[in-house]
Amino acid sequence: MRNLYAILLSAAFSTVGATSAFAQDPVKIGMLQGFTGPTESLVRPMAMGGEMAIQEVSDSGVFLGGREVVSVRADSTCIDAAAASAAADRLVTSEGVHGINGATCSGATTAVLNNVVRANGIVMISPSATSPALSTMEDDGYFFRTAPSDARQGQIIADILERRDIGSAAMTYTNNDYGKGLADAIQSAFEAKGGEITAVAAHEDGKADYSAEVGTLASAGGDVLIVAGYLDQGGKGIIQAALDTGAFGRFVLPDGMVGEALTDNFGTALDGSIGTNPGTDSPGAAMMAELTEGKEFKGDDPYVPEAYDASALILLAMQAAGSTDSAVYKDRMFDVANAPGVQIFPGELAKGLQILADGGEIDYVGGTALELIEPGESAGSFRETEVRDGKFETVMYH
Repeated sequence: MRNLYAILLSAAFSTVGATSAFAQDPVKIGMLQGFTGPTESLVRPMAMGGEMAIQEVSDSGVFLGGREVVSVRADSTCIDAAAASAAADRLVTSEGVHGINGATCSGATTAVLNNVVRANGIVMISPSATSPALSTMEDDGYFFRTAPSDARQGQIIADILERRDIGSAAMTYTNNDYGKGLADAIQSAFEAKGGEITAVAAHEDGKADYSAEVGTLASAGGDVLIVAGYLDQGGKGIIQAALDTGAFGRFVLPDGMVGEALTDNFGTALDGSIGTNPGTDSPGAAMMAELTEGKEFKGDDPYVPEAYDASALILLAMQAAGSTDSAVYKDRMFDVANAPGVQIFPGELAKGLQILADGGEIDYVGGTALELIEPGESAGSFRETEVRDGKFETVMYH
């Protein structure tokens, strides 16, 4: 009997030891963003925003009984689908991440969704991939996004042009899923309101000279030039060529073109140009600004709130499910993102984790006034900006 007791006691200590070791094992979140490529100036603050939420959860001491959470970075490059898939595969198979914040751009996101997410059954939330095509892709319930679809951005841009009495526009787009989807959405919405798109021309990123593309657009005319591209690549080149030739002096700049890197480069030459990017004037947006005071990035930098919310949503869903298994916690995403429940804002993740640990319900509002709609994307709000004295300034929210 004494030997049996010793065996049972030893087994009990072994179980406690294994459980303790497991509890100390960090939960890994992949930060799969375009750290190089045409959006790298946008990505640096985005990634830090996503990692701020990860650190907040890790520091809470409440997450899954005190588990540590760490970020593992990987470069999706934005435009190289093969590189994005390889980076995502490394995150899953080598690093053993439990969820992915990313990818940045729609083409890379599509590739990762098809090649890695579905094959491995891993949750991925993009804070910035906005192609309307992603709304209808097969994802087996593993893909979400905290950024709204460009189908809505197209409508917002059409509304802005109508309100500003802009009746015609030429348009160029980066030749990929993001650019084509956005251009189609803008053209459809603008023409439905009686506006005229005088010409549409795709452009390739990485060229040294865009005078031919601008010449084609200029010959068609238009009150403004809509540039649906990337601020660190072809979109920037298009603007440079347009300004150099005097073809256009006023631009409409959708989300991929909105960033300080653009105005730092062109300054007051862009005055009067219009920008749009996801944004809100909700209480959560103000809290994001407070959280980032004194940091290397700002809470209202483009897609920073969306990146924070993406990380937060993954980790809150894990807490609600009591599991880091994507197949389990994916089914709790809508539960924690939407009503009913106690509203949770940036900086309140520990509060949300504790409510869930106690068996309660939360409504994660976050920094973007997040509301998930089917098939798992943000309903979305947009910020309208105008370049004044060489800087993007907020005009209103839509």
